[in-house]
Amino acid sequence: MRETWVVGAASNRFGKMKESGREAATRVSMQAIRQSGLEPKDIGYTFVANCFGVAEHQAHVGPLINNGLGIPDVPSVTVESACSSSSAALHEAFVQVAGGFVDAALVVGAERLSHLDTLAATSYFAIAADYPFETHNGATFPGLYATLASAYRQKYPTRDEMFGAVAVKNHANAARNPHAHFQKEISMETYLASPVIASPLRLYDCCPFSDGAAAVVVAAKEFVKSPVAEPLVIRASARSGSVTDMQDRPDLLGLPATRTAAAKAFRQAKMEPKDIDFLEVHDCFTTAEVMALEDLGFFPKGTAAREEFEGTTARDGKLPVNASGGLKAKGHPVSATGASQVVEIFEQVNGLAKGREVPKTGTALAHNVGATGGSCSVHIFTRR
Repeated sequence: MRETWVVGAASNRFGKMKESGREAATRVSMQAIRQSGLEPKDIGYTFVANCFGVAEHQAHVGPLINNGLGIPDVPSVTVESACSSSSAALHEAFVQVAGGFVDAALVVGAERLSHLDTLAATSYFAIAADYPFETHNGATFPGLYATLASAYRQKYPTRDEMFGAVAVKNHANAARNPHAHFQKEISMETYLASPVIASPLRLYDCCPFSDGAAAVVVAAKEFVKSPVAEPLVIRASARSGSVTDMQDRPDLLGLPATRTAAAKAFRQAKMEPKDIDFLEVHDCFTTAEVMALEDLGFFPKGTAAREEFEGTTARDGKLPVNASGGLKAKGHPVSATGASQVVEIFEQVNGLAKGREVPKTGTALAHNVGATGGSCSVHIFTRR
């Protein structure tokens, strides 16, 4: 395989967009291409992550984005893998470039649901679960993740403040991120006073609905003669699936797909968790961040919550996690989330993460989950 780089990355501010998902996707795509030093004509394939385009009455959005970029003849494909859509798209782009099928590819994820009422937006989100067996019977994603959280807290002694530490940390990071939905800090007192949404999950345990768009440009090392920015070398691109319905899983103490994808990624990269300097993980709920850190192999089972509380995962800690603010506070525009994790890593490596810098940026890992773990992608990046 050819050595494959991320050479450009861009994101808008997550939150509520006035422009359409298609317009936002086209705009951040052009920003990422310009940042890479390439031209739109250099793109050989576009991978567009978009789960809920039908909410804007627009499917088949890839060719429309290509038209806006001035490359209507370039093939495109829409990727849907729930919340892991754009990381799945990144994997496909990696395969195309590393395999020599194209020299450069564009990955862009976009989502817009804020024009819908809460019930409609929630209904769209919920169809990523098993509709006949879960959604149709009243399960929501807060309810499903509360089930995981309850199982975890029954098995391992934890306190509310341990999960509150995740929320406080991620809001503090997002307050320094111009791309973030919530650019304000919260206190532990605010967290503990927030209402219960689905026991044991409180309001500040939960990520928001967000609009947003993020794009990355992937290219072969041999094609990029003089990179404009410091590229990210893709050392591993791994994906996995698992049983979707919780009633069919052997245990509820984590996500099997994360464990499998992580094992593949570390094997590909010839690395171990101790080799990683910082991470962006899928923290749709605070408990999801805790379980992800254990499933990825960074902490033994039942210990990550205490590590969070003790500051190990702080931006200036031993293992910085979600310096962007994560889904929890940066926001979660579903199909843009995976790509936005790569944007954060790219900005950290290139000195663009002003005010939220992590101490070391030699190696990074991005972990992105679809729904309650039916899909998972893990990517590992290094500097050249």
